[in-house]
Amino acid sequence: MKEIICHKDNLDAAAAEFMEAIIGNTIIAFYGHLGAGKTTFIKAICDRLGVEDNVCSPTFTIVNEYQSAAGEPVFHFDFYRIDSLKEAQDLGLEEYFYSGCLCLMEWPEKIAELLPEDTVDVRIEPIDETTRRITICS
Repeated sequence: MKEIICHKDNLDAAAAEFMEAIIGNTIIAFYGHLGAGKTTFIKAICDRLGVEDNVCSPTFTIVNEYQSAAGEPVFHFDFYRIDSLKEAQDLGLEEYFYSGCLCLMEWPEKIAELLPEDTVDVRIEPIDETTRRITICS
């Protein structure tokens, strides 16, 4: 388990530390209540990877695909509006999960039964208005 304290003004450093901590892992599940900072931190990770697209929560599309500076796909999921496991399966999740590409997921608890065994769980908890505790459990 690794803990990162992330302040609003050091998102890039926290994202860099996070990327070092998850080396070799591609399936990342972010847990935290609404407004905890999941999307903000995923945006910082994508910035660190050199993604030039506008990174936003794919609440209605469920998945956004970005390109890293290295030309690698990065998949960003938001399962908040998923109503059933079948709906998630119909997206072709296994293809994404086993693609070897980075998969960053918000609201993974909605599809817990479908998550691969090697999923890295990340908890984001507010400490105050501008500070978050990021706990990585692999």
